[in-house]
Amino acid sequence: MIISDFEEDPRAQGARGHRRSVSRGSYQLQAQMNRAVYDERPPGSLVPTSVAEASRAMAGDTTLSENYAFAGMHHIFDQHVDSAVPRLQFANDDKHLLACCSLDGTLSIMTLSPPPASVKVTLKGHGGPVTDFAWSLSNDIIVSTSLDGTLRIWNTEDGRCIREVRDPESSELLCCTFQPMNNNLTVVGNSKHHLQVVNISTGKKVKGGSSKLTGRVLSLSFDAPGKILWAGDDRGSIFSFLFDMATGKLTKAKRLVVSEGSSICSISARSWISREARDPSLLVNACVNKLLLYRVVDNEGTLQLKRSFPIQHGSQLVHSIFCPLMSFRQGACVVTGSEDACVYFFDVERNTKAIVNKLQGHGGPVLDVSFNCDESLLASADSTGMVIIWRREQK
Repeated sequence: MIISDFEEDPRAQGARGHRRSVSRGSYQLQAQMNRAVYDERPPGSLVPTSVAEASRAMAGDTTLSENYAFAGMHHIFDQHVDSAVPRLQFANDDKHLLACCSLDGTLSIMTLSPPPASVKVTLKGHGGPVTDFAWSLSNDIIVSTSLDGTLRIWNTEDGRCIREVRDPESSELLCCTFQPMNNNLTVVGNSKHHLQVVNISTGKKVKGGSSKLTGRVLSLSFDAPGKILWAGDDRGSIFSFLFDMATGKLTKAKRLVVSEGSSICSISARSWISREARDPSLLVNACVNKLLLYRVVDNEGTLQLKRSFPIQHGSQLVHSIFCPLMSFRQGACVVTGSEDACVYFFDVERNTKAIVNKLQGHGGPVLDVSFNCDESLLASADSTGMVIIWRREQK
């Protein structure tokens, strides 16, 4: 059973100063809660059962539509205007700190409090468009990738570049992600189809930590325990890899062809979609005019399509996310950008009329979205360089 594979506590592998606080008891408690309700739920259901009344009480007796009603724009950042902002992300467990990267070759770290909202620091040094970045768990470091063929490690307080790591193939770097249980390790994908695990403390490649896909590596996501890595390419394939926590070695496990020739531009993994839902899931944008939700069916990362939701997405690198607090609510919500310049919220449990909310205000395709930790603010970025912060209505 897949839950047994997610119960181990690999925190001993965490890097000093970057450890995620993980309690083995919390894994076991989640597993027990899950098993207690499993027989009550329809197969594949993500909605909490009667056992979850306490969870729902924490969110209040409101519908998903009410929970995701937004009062309007809180702030607009335009420091990257005229250059697309492909990625943005709130800092971990933070309400007011977020960052974005731009095709103008820079990254911005922005703060929303104390008001007025402002750009805290600009990260300058890449010699080409910045394609992706990631916050470390403790938010003191950002890693970024660029078409200039370098991975850079930044100090988020003063914007200083701590280290530059050049791609050994001198190829464009397209995506990156931290190993969630060991932030000394970062996985990088390049334009020559290669994945590589890099030790950012030394700047060296990890032996055995490389593999090759069928196309340019566009997207990466670990499961929460850091044991499975999924990677998507521009030929329509998603590969799963088993990650050896002790050595950093990658072992190719499974391959799924989503749509031949389509770009897999966003992958987000979630072990538990709602507080009592068992199924680990993957949210995927694949340039097929649909947002795709997959079930992870085994401990090798095999995927089975669960649902799809219509959006305008045929060519741009559009991203999507799971809502961070959906586990406390009736239903389960995901958010995605779209090429029609809108932000869409979908309830993954609704068979009809799945759109929970739609935000309009961007002047071009919306490429990325990010919630802060308590869901009071949502950030979205578009192809014109605009970043909009949306404020949720206060109940």
